[in-house]
Amino acid sequence: MSADIHRIATTSDFDHSLINAIHEASPDGILVVDDQGTIVSHNRRLFEVFDIPLEDLPGDHGGNLEGYPEQNPLVLAMDRLEAPETFLQRVQELYNDPSLEDHCELVMKDGRTLERFSRALWGQDSHYLGRVWFFRDITPRKEFERNLEVLAQRDPLTGVANRRHFFEFSESEVARARRYGTKLSLIMLDLDHFKRINDQFGHAAGDSVLTSFCRGITSLLRETDLLARLGGEEFISLLPGTDLDGAVRLAERLRCHTEAEIVDVGANRIRYTVSIGVATFAIDDPSIEAVIRRADEELYAAKEAGRNCIRHEVIR
Repeated sequence: MSADIHRIATTSDFDHSLINAIHEASPDGILVVDDQGTIVSHNRRLFEVFDIPLEDLPGDHGGNLEGYPEQNPLVLAMDRLEAPETFLQRVQELYNDPSLEDHCELVMKDGRTLERFSRALWGQDSHYLGRVWFFRDITPRKEFERNLEVLAQRDPLTGVANRRHFFEFSESEVARARRYGTKLSLIMLDLDHFKRINDQFGHAAGDSVLTSFCRGITSLLRETDLLARLGGEEFISLLPGTDLDGAVRLAERLRCHTEAEIVDVGANRIRYTVSIGVATFAIDDPSIEAVIRRADEELYAAKEAGRNCIRHEVIR
């Protein structure tokens, strides 16, 4: 073998070995196909990402699918997707138009999320050579993002919705009430003499009262209701599909539950009560703020009446 031929062969072996090493070190599942849909190369991570056992793949391949048609792993991958038809449709679009690139997320039947990236491979003469696909399991990242989203909507002490999330939620519920003529009410709640609790037992005890109060109130609400902390010891609950009478009955259950509540903090047994104002959405209300103002006025009336009671607007 001449020196030039030996150098070419050595270079080819080196390139092939390098590509294999890069493939196997990649956190992505990699699949490369030529312009005829034949597999040129892949890595083992591809089958791990899709949870496809190599023995499930047809053919006497020994784990190496080079030279096999792309349909072999494609069919098994589609069985694991939540929306296989959409996946297949997009794959066909990419093959029909090699100029297209793809970057999307795929939801798996097992609850995981994969990130897919694909682009065409071109020769020096702009000749289409094939396509490379990358698949990465981004489930931990998606869970982290979801957790951040939940935290952004929650009061850090009590775990109920925060003020921002309440107004976002109420905006959609007001729109629904306007469109379909459904009922929508809200309850304003304010713990009585809360400053005394903080002064007598300490702020840690006050925090325990707030968290206990929210647990108790949440247990009496429906899944469709929303409890939010507006600030300090003031809370609000939005009640979709509930008229004024229904909201008043619920408010009385909340008041009675709170009155019977005992929070044990060290050697101290803390009792507390709540004052409540109730109002309901009217079709001519410009926004949820108008309902809140009326509920807040009723809450003030409950405080003036001696606390630990309910006041509600009168619909004329």
